[in-house]
Amino acid sequence: MSIYKRKDTWWIQFTAPDGTRIQRSAGTKLKQEAQELHDRLKADAWKTKRLGVKPIHTWQEAVIKWLIEQGHKRSIETDKFHLRWLDEILGNKTLNQIDKMMLERITEAKKAEGSSNATANRILSLVRAILNRAKNEWEWIDAVPNFRFLPEPNERIRWLTHVEASKLLIELPSHLEAMARFALATGLREANVTGLKWSQVDLRRECAWVDAAQAKANKPISVPLNTDAMAVLKSQQGQHNTFVFTFEGEPIKKAGGKAWKKALKRAEIEDFRWHDLRHTWASWHVQAGTPLNVLQELGGWASYDMVLRYAHLSSEHLKVHAGNSKLVVTKLLHFEKRAQ
Repeated sequence: MSIYKRKDTWWIQFTAPDGTRIQRSAGTKLKQEAQELHDRLKADAWKTKRLGVKPIHTWQEAVIKWLIEQGHKRSIETDKFHLRWLDEILGNKTLNQIDKMMLERITEAKKAEGSSNATANRILSLVRAILNRAKNEWEWIDAVPNFRFLPEPNERIRWLTHVEASKLLIELPSHLEAMARFALATGLREANVTGLKWSQVDLRRECAWVDAAQAKANKPISVPLNTDAMAVLKSQQGQHNTFVFTFEGEPIKKAGGKAWKKALKRAEIEDFRWHDLRHTWASWHVQAGTPLNVLQELGGWASYDMVLRYAHLSSEHLKVHAGNSKLVVTKLLHFEKRAQ
């Protein structure tokens, strides 16, 4: 059979002239569309074999190859999250069909959901990376369409007060509450929290660590555990042999999903992402007097410039100098009066 149905979706199956067995989803619930795609793919396979024409590859083929080759990436779970969303638009397309208009459609669809320009740009970057690899390394296509990224404002520092954080924690389901508490206590990024293993924790010495391969700056991070972090870890003991944080016995791939967004809404907290827990942790540290150079080491930032974003949240180190200008002004007025 050349096309057949699995649940509600039609699938394609045939043997190409070179003996290759082609079997893939048509990405449609309509038989006629599946048949048309089948006929086109079969004709393309014949052209490739008989005429030496470059074979036409699909977006789904590119995604599979990308995931296999990029499985080592720290952000691979984020890639998968974005690719699942993209499947609605690109799932049944060939790479040659992805043009500038289709990329603009992706941007419009993401913006229609209320996503920021930055989020839309991250998805466009992923599409461009896959298309560039298809062109430069796999030699599947001859060109990549030109497109512009959306303008992004300077990164804002969004953080919660202690009262707001308490309101949010109350609204979170237990597995997310534990992870959020740990993030607020350590400042670890989402991937480092979701992927934390017991082999990276030493409860006796009250410390944890992130290996260089898992760190954004490609440098290992030492994580001292305060009383809040220790309490969270002790509450997680015995739930899983390998991973610290799980849900229904399975590791958690993404923390900032639907349950997170619903909790934010109940807590009446707007414009707040999971990554902003890290901003909150850093902001609390600075407000409590932690020096920026110490904060840089605690947070595993590669550059001191990254922690300067939080400098405005504390002026304690400036107070000793705050009176200098007043003193100078007073002296000037004194000299002016004497001159008169």
